[in-house]
Amino acid sequence: MLFTQYYLDCLSQASYLIADERTGRGVVVDPRRDVSEYLADAEAHGVTVEAVINTHFHADFIAGHLEIAATTGAWIGYGRRAETDYPIRKLVDGERISLGDVTLQIMETPGHTPESISVLVYEHATDPTPYAVLTGDALFIGDVGRPDLLASLGYTAEQLGEMLYDSVQRKLMALPDEVRVFPAHGAGSACGKNLSTERASTIGEQRATNYACAPMPREEFLALVTAGQPAAPAYFVHDAVLNRQRHELFNAGTAPTPLTGEEFAAQRAAGAVVLDAREPQEFAAGHLRGAVNVPADGRFAETAGMVVRPDERVLVVAPQDREEEIVTRLARIGLDNVAGYLREPEGAFLAMAGDMGRASRVTVTDLRAALAGGHPPVLLDVRNPGEVEAGAIEGSLRIPLAQLPGRLDEVPTGRPVVVHCAGGYRSSVAASLLRRAGRDDVSDLLGGYQAWRSDHDRVAA
Repeated sequence: MLFTQYYLDCLSQASYLIADERTGRGVVVDPRRDVSEYLADAEAHGVTVEAVINTHFHADFIAGHLEIAATTGAWIGYGRRAETDYPIRKLVDGERISLGDVTLQIMETPGHTPESISVLVYEHATDPTPYAVLTGDALFIGDVGRPDLLASLGYTAEQLGEMLYDSVQRKLMALPDEVRVFPAHGAGSACGKNLSTERASTIGEQRATNYACAPMPREEFLALVTAGQPAAPAYFVHDAVLNRQRHELFNAGTAPTPLTGEEFAAQRAAGAVVLDAREPQEFAAGHLRGAVNVPADGRFAETAGMVVRPDERVLVVAPQDREEEIVTRLARIGLDNVAGYLREPEGAFLAMAGDMGRASRVTVTDLRAALAGGHPPVLLDVRNPGEVEAGAIEGSLRIPLAQLPGRLDEVPTGRPVVVHCAGGYRSSVAASLLRRAGRDDVSDLLGGYQAWRSDHDRVAA
């Protein structure tokens, strides 16, 4: 058996290639949109990809089922509740898919979404115990999939939570302890709140350590899994819908468009959003006014999807020689409307000196002094609810970054604003978003809440 996990750190997303090496027949599960790595590995092992299976309609990225099907002729599989506008094979509970001796078996595990399935993997068709279970977003390492993401698409969180209870407590926990667990997401994903950094586990380990796998009444389970969830990025609904539809294929061979300073300025004047992917310190030293800073070295795609709408035209300012990477990462979440990138930022910035601005960043010492002064700033905390529960600065206004674009009016005017997150990444994004909305006196806190807490502990000691 060939069993390969592919993990995309930026989106905390896992996908899989499974094949019987004797027959050369294989399946890809939960692929991302840029599919060349799967196809290259399949070719290297003499494998023909016959099928691509999505465990559910993903909300945090555009899946690569259409790309794989177009390239290989593979059929596309979903759970039986799935409805799409392209041909699919509806997979039912207990159905077995033979690749030779290697065999897959479908287990319906709705709850994160109504059509969710898990895939049992048998190394030998006659094995009494599966080698592994691919759990999609039903069961994570340390958590379970949140049941509230599709509430706007016809289901309530309570309905999905009841489905999830049965899927986790009665189906997945009924598997033997030794069955390996391979989920579709890991730590950092907004698809859950307590995901582990581990990329594989076992049913036994999850039974012993995962809070949602302990035996409990349905009502207690529902309360636990719905509490403290991170704010979902705005693009999630867009992607969940787009994954149901036939859409334009991703073409990895199409290079992003380089733009001269004049071309860039014309697009900007026409309303395109400038997405500056440089590091916060470099952005702070000089950037085009109105640009939104989403640093490339971090959760770039997910964060960009929080602050840029899929229908907005995007202009990219990228770190040196990373333009193609940036455009690919945007495409992974369905932000395809990229007009191009600034070919020579340094020279162009000199030519556009009148449109350049600087960003204020303050230290913990600066902030303490400002808060103690006669005109204290508004302190805006853009962390998620679970982070705030673990500790917060007294008197702060709390709006998760994913919700900030729709709640800008809640930030008081007429006073300076200091934004903070956990370490300084999201705060630079949020501060740039406020400046783009016309707020002039906005700073972000260097080191974020971690720096504030460390300074507090030092003073207390």
